[in-house]
Amino acid sequence: MSAVRRFALTPGEPAGIGPDLCLLLAREAQPHALVAVASRDLLAGRAARLGLDIGLLDVGPGAWPDAPAPAGSLYVWDTPLAAPASAGQLDPRNAAYVLETLLRAGNGCINGDFAGMITAPVHKGVINEAGIPFSGHTEFLAELTGTEQVVMMLATRGLRVALVTTHLPLRAVADAITPERLSRVARILDADLRGKFGIARPRILVCGLNPHAGEGGHLGREEIEIIEPTLAQLRGEGLDLIGPLPADTLFTPKHLEHCDAVLAMYHDQGLPVLKYKGFGAAVNVTLGLPIVRTSVDHGTALDLAGTGHVDTGSLQVALETAYQMSGSAH
Repeated sequence: MSAVRRFALTPGEPAGIGPDLCLLLAREAQPHALVAVASRDLLAGRAARLGLDIGLLDVGPGAWPDAPAPAGSLYVWDTPLAAPASAGQLDPRNAAYVLETLLRAGNGCINGDFAGMITAPVHKGVINEAGIPFSGHTEFLAELTGTEQVVMMLATRGLRVALVTTHLPLRAVADAITPERLSRVARILDADLRGKFGIARPRILVCGLNPHAGEGGHLGREEIEIIEPTLAQLRGEGLDLIGPLPADTLFTPKHLEHCDAVLAMYHDQGLPVLKYKGFGAAVNVTLGLPIVRTSVDHGTALDLAGTGHVDTGSLQVALETAYQMSGSAH
């Protein structure tokens, strides 16, 4: 699809590098209409600090753009701060502002104003400090869209890794890998690779949980009792699943060149490999949502905010991935 589409871009924590990234990105023209859901004053002040001459073009409900912004300019849906923001200095008073930008972008995707949303990093701690329960973008958007199960996938050029479990202590991982959870995650991964990435029959490599994928039960029985039977059932539904394979040899060219994604059992099984391959040029994708959402693979980097010494690589990949997903979506 080559038609111009409209996307929401949320700069995240106002004291972090998100505003910087949006402004640096605006130096080059984008193929689609990108709308920063942010404080106009914040962006103007940060642009001045960075010495960037970026034109801020006001848009909003009833006045949406239908063409990309020219190079050197950025569409802004003005969302006022609660208190002035200083680069590198967290302020709990602006926690509600951060959530308002996410709410506007998410609802805009739900009602069709946006084809997808791209998020810069938020600071969970300062939002919680403000007395607002918040565990992350993913959970926020799942609740907003009424989605029961979502899947975290990180991707860089040449590799996609999805996770059966995410932010759990290692001691709790084995108990969390149930046939029900593994089935749900695998089905969501397969469906979104088809529906949002345009892959007709995704081939997915599945990691075992234990070293050597359990070595026939001598190093753990989860593969024999849970993972293998579940994968067999899913293959009967038409999913192309290879495994369970030992994670220490799965991430080699021989295996990866013929697959569309890897399904890892836990966070630090799959993500160290992906981040070694593509840190700074990777994207975090939330699968299972009825909307397209991608994010950068890094944090707020408070110490770099306002310095100009930031790399836009991850945000650029997040944009490209959102464009691809939106174009492939049925």
